[in-house]
Amino acid sequence: MNTLELLNTQFNYPFPTLKNPHADQLQEITENQWIDGEYLWLYEQNPDLRKKYKKTKTAHIAAQWFPTASLERFKPICRLMLWTLYNDDLYEESVSGDIKKIHIQSVAVLNGEISAEESTIPLGSMLASLRQELLQFIPQESIIRFTKMISRYFTGLETELQYKEKKMFPTIEECIALREDSICLYPFLQLTEVETGIILPQEIHEHPVIRRLQTLACHLVTYFNEVQSVVKDEATDSVYYNIVKVIQHERQISLEEACLEDLRLHNEDLKEFVALQSSLPDFGIWQDAVVNWVHYMSMVLSGWKNISTKLGRYNAMEFPGAKELKEKLNQI
Repeated sequence: MNTLELLNTQFNYPFPTLKNPHADQLQEITENQWIDGEYLWLYEQNPDLRKKYKKTKTAHIAAQWFPTASLERFKPICRLMLWTLYNDDLYEESVSGDIKKIHIQSVAVLNGEISAEESTIPLGSMLASLRQELLQFIPQESIIRFTKMISRYFTGLETELQYKEKKMFPTIEECIALREDSICLYPFLQLTEVETGIILPQEIHEHPVIRRLQTLACHLVTYFNEVQSVVKDEATDSVYYNIVKVIQHERQISLEEACLEDLRLHNEDLKEFVALQSSLPDFGIWQDAVVNWVHYMSMVLSGWKNISTKLGRYNAMEFPGAKELKEKLNQI
């Protein structure tokens, strides 16, 4: 079956698609100052792999998610996007027990509890730079909330590895819950404050409707992503936490039928997202800011479809092989 055609024709979003005008400038920084500069040592002996990371166009992905951020505010968002790529690939072939140390130290660096030098993780300096950049625009309280979402991502990653090690499938519900965390969208949703310059009070972030909208956004990106990466996941033995493959396993149906069930779940959650967005509770003096934040959240969904279907990382078998990544991890 043609998964790309399914994504393009059946996964549809009634939201605008905008793109940050600073994408090219930040992509140049990503490639020249970061991949071939600050973080060159990670893959210094592998120019082909660095070239593939550049082709992922992380700044262009971020540009679809944060279309109106100024150049200065867009920079930390792009650094985070590159970090998620590096971190995912570095630890995709790790063992679950190793992730605990990476998890604890990553959170500690982001919260300012330890310095990059005090950490023993490869990407410690990247996280320390990210923290300093974010602190220019958001308070420590927002950093703490953002870091909690990074912690959720690591928890999801660890759970994925446990299923992979055991070669065991979770239930569909368990898989949706772990992918909600491991898709690593929650941290980006917190950084809308960086883009808009408006710091919402904690009680709004904790409001059940706002929390539900974020959960639905994570689900929607995940459902889309599972169809997109199912061929790649089959090739890298990552089927144990791909929702499409979990559906196929649990219900003993064809891959095409499993993709269509994934689409059905996607459309159910999209319907709920649109309904909640159109009937938000009264947030008083914060109403306009909350409406705007949810609007930005919706553009993540349409933006992800727009950019990701054009990226070789998800549509070709050309990104770092499992064996190569595992060898690199063992050297660090």
